[in-house]
Amino acid sequence: MQCNRFKVANNFLRGLVLSVGIASASAIAQTLPLAPDLIAFNSPEGEELLLKSDAKQDFWNLSMQFVTQINQAYCGVASMVMVLNGLEMPAPESPQYAPYRVFTQENFFDNQATRQALSPAVVKRQGMTLDELGRLFDSHAVNVQVYHSADTSLEEFRRLVVENLDQPGNFVVINYLRSEIGQERGGHISPLAAYNKESDRFLVLDVARYKYPPVWVEAEDLWQSMATVDSTSGKTRGFVLVSRK
Repeated sequence: MQCNRFKVANNFLRGLVLSVGIASASAIAQTLPLAPDLIAFNSPEGEELLLKSDAKQDFWNLSMQFVTQINQAYCGVASMVMVLNGLEMPAPESPQYAPYRVFTQENFFDNQATRQALSPAVVKRQGMTLDELGRLFDSHAVNVQVYHSADTSLEEFRRLVVENLDQPGNFVVINYLRSEIGQERGGHISPLAAYNKESDRFLVLDVARYKYPPVWVEAEDLWQSMATVDSTSGKTRGFVLVSRK
């Protein structure tokens, strides 16, 4: 009986993975080729990594909220929209979905406190730093912990993030340098969704879905990509942990 329940659960997960892949097919149809050491989520190996993941609680909510950034500077905004909707935070009005309320990249800055934390004009011009990502999250009344890689270690990163991914009601967003994992080319922001212990890989739900599919990245490579210095802030990149207050 236990084996049957496992088989049913496994089949359900396969179906969900397939449905997520189909839903995002138009966004990833012409993506750039991946470096040999990256594993695309929409591949047989990528699917198996999720099925056998040790920590994947965050995948469920994030996959339901997965969006493509609406311009090339809005990776942070797209990531925050996914997380805020995943946390079921009180959302502003959204004219295109009235009378329903949901966070979108278009209404994210409707909150005055958010605009005071960082203006949309600045984000459109140059994106955002890790600390700015933290301030923008904070303006939406969630708990946020900002970790610069220079102040942590690979071991602490792995421990904190795996613990987070294994629990419901909280999320991880990373700020990393694409070129360090063999992608093009600058700093980027996206949520993490799962961890596979056997391969020591994290699943990055890349919000630039017109450019790359979600990918499985080795923990050490991902850490090195966050241990780079952001020229705007003069500090290393890193990650944030987010939960409801």
